[in-house]
Amino acid sequence: MEHRSVSMSAGSVRWWAAALAARRVAILTDERPCGARHSHHRYAILGPGGVQQLAVPIAGGSRHAATPMSQVGISEHANWRHTHWGALYSAYGQTPYFDHVAPDLHDVVFGGQTLLLDYNRQLARLIVDFMQLPVELTYCPSDAAATLAPLDAIATRDAAYYQLWSRRHGFQPGLSVLDLMMNEGPEGIFTLMKMTGD
Repeated sequence: MEHRSVSMSAGSVRWWAAALAARRVAILTDERPCGARHSHHRYAILGPGGVQQLAVPIAGGSRHAATPMSQVGISEHANWRHTHWGALYSAYGQTPYFDHVAPDLHDVVFGGQTLLLDYNRQLARLIVDFMQLPVELTYCPSDAAATLAPLDAIATRDAAYYQLWSRRHGFQPGLSVLDLMMNEGPEGIFTLMKMTGD
């Protein structure tokens, strides 16, 4: 059964667990961001210093709230691409799968995208391909997906998995799927399945 959702920047493990359970997800291109703290452009990773929140800077600041996702621009403020890459390398450079995914992830982070939806789409494609997830993502306006159930209607629960920094910080739920991907690679699909009871 297909579900609808908003575009997520390296979405959470829970978001991807629900997407795996749905198998088909329509990403709404005309969805409006819901304030500066919305997850369209934010994700959490776990590194040596604990949980770190990364945010892709949005062009126009708070004025972007009324802009459809397909038109939300990325700001190159504060050299964020280098900051994100440095944080990802620090967090995951020693994980089992970093070397396998790093070249493709580097290409996405430094891809020069000007629209947030394009950045999110490229990250999602990398995640699906690398983790070998049987998830089909389509991109369409809300009216084309109006009859679909929301993705967050799929119940998920946390499931522990190997995290490089858990000895220092304990297991941390609610992180970006990048954390699962770097630590467990394609085997992470089994964690995602546990999260919805599949």
